[in-house]
Amino acid sequence: MVTNRLKEVREDLLISKSELAKMAGISHLTIARVEKGVACRQETKRKILAALGLKPSEKEQIFP
Repeated sequence: MVTNRLKEVREDLLISKSELAKMAGISHLTIARVEKGVACRQETKRKILAALGLKPSEKEQIFP
């Protein structure tokens, strides 16, 4: 069960998992897990949002 739109948004921006992981300062495996709907820490969500150029207040675009 996928509970976020990370993969969709990442692919729309033509960014690979590895690129996003590097931009966010987290592992490629973490990106893969988050895209599959595995729960993650708020700090991880903040890093992903920042890497995508989003503010924490815009989290609903990725993590509804």
